[in-house]
Amino acid sequence: MTPEPLELGVGRAEVTHHVLSVLVENKAGVLSRVAGLFSRRGFNIYSLAVAPADESRRFSRITIVVDAASAPIEQVVRQLDKLVNVLAIDHVNESSVIARELLLATVVADAARQHEVVRLCSAFGAEVVDVSSGEATVMLAGHPDKVDGFEKLLAAYEVTELHRTGLVALPKLRSPLHAVPQLAATAG
Repeated sequence: MTPEPLELGVGRAEVTHHVLSVLVENKAGVLSRVAGLFSRRGFNIYSLAVAPADESRRFSRITIVVDAASAPIEQVVRQLDKLVNVLAIDHVNESSVIARELLLATVVADAARQHEVVRLCSAFGAEVVDVSSGEATVMLAGHPDKVDGFEKLLAAYEVTELHRTGLVALPKLRSPLHAVPQLAATAG
């Protein structure tokens, strides 16, 4: 059974997406071949994040968010599966994964407005990671909907730079958190 596409994008046109978590060998050219596969078939990549998946750096995990309207997901999976260095492909849905995105933004704010920025960050669980006399750089890691909401409220300030990483996702753990009470309190 194919997972239902995710709907991402508060404040943007609602678009449904497929999220693929692809485990690959960490070799030169693999990312290029994966991205090229999408490009050749006219599939729109909404976001793409890649990083080593193990300590030895032999494997990498690529999280690809694809516009569902542009890509018949079964065809995408079949084509990815043909690539030599692809080891595993998971088509994930929101109920089966923990999904996060990172936002970094530099905001123009004098000393008085910096306090407002700090309060906004506190409300979202974001951090102020750099400050000067007229600017503050803030960081938020969270579910894409939370990041969208934070970005929307940042628009009340002059944002000179903003960067979002794109979605990363891992399968939810199968064992209950109640076995480790101190972790259960901080999960989420």
